[in-house]
Amino acid sequence: MSTLAAQAISTRRLDLLPLHVEHAEEMAAVLSDPALHTFIGGTPDTPQALRSRYQRMTAGSPDPAVSWLNWVIRLRDHDCLTGTVQATVGPSGHRLTAEIAWVVGTPWQGRGIASEAARGLVDWLSRQPVQTVIAHIHPGHRASATVAAAAGLTPTDEWQEGEIRWHRSIRR
Repeated sequence: MSTLAAQAISTRRLDLLPLHVEHAEEMAAVLSDPALHTFIGGTPDTPQALRSRYQRMTAGSPDPAVSWLNWVIRLRDHDCLTGTVQATVGPSGHRLTAEIAWVVGTPWQGRGIASEAARGLVDWLSRQPVQTVIAHIHPGHRASATVAAAAGLTPTDEWQEGEIRWHRSIRR
């Protein structure tokens, strides 16, 4: 099983750029609103804590069968970072599955950025050897449900840690 690597992805308004430790300073400001943690828990990271987390993330998964793929979302017209998307890709039975997630900073929410980024990510994943894309979404988080639907995922009746599993099969 070969490991995947994040590559730059462009959409109509966005550039999804592979995550680098140097993004931590700007991203700490982007993700500084405590309201972003309503559904995911925790509190905003300091730039130093985010730098340490990004160092771990960019070092990659300790499991050689699993790829940790992380991007920052750059809004091209404003030349600023607005959030992140990620995919953890690994084997699930005889299939390669990507679990995706996203977060967009509060000032940029409601502009379709997360939906556009998630669609771009899923389009990119569909050109990789990935057969299934999943996301886990809190049942009260309607904005994330909208993003998942925009990326072609549909809710299942499966739950994991209080979240609904959303699913999309990649057709070849």
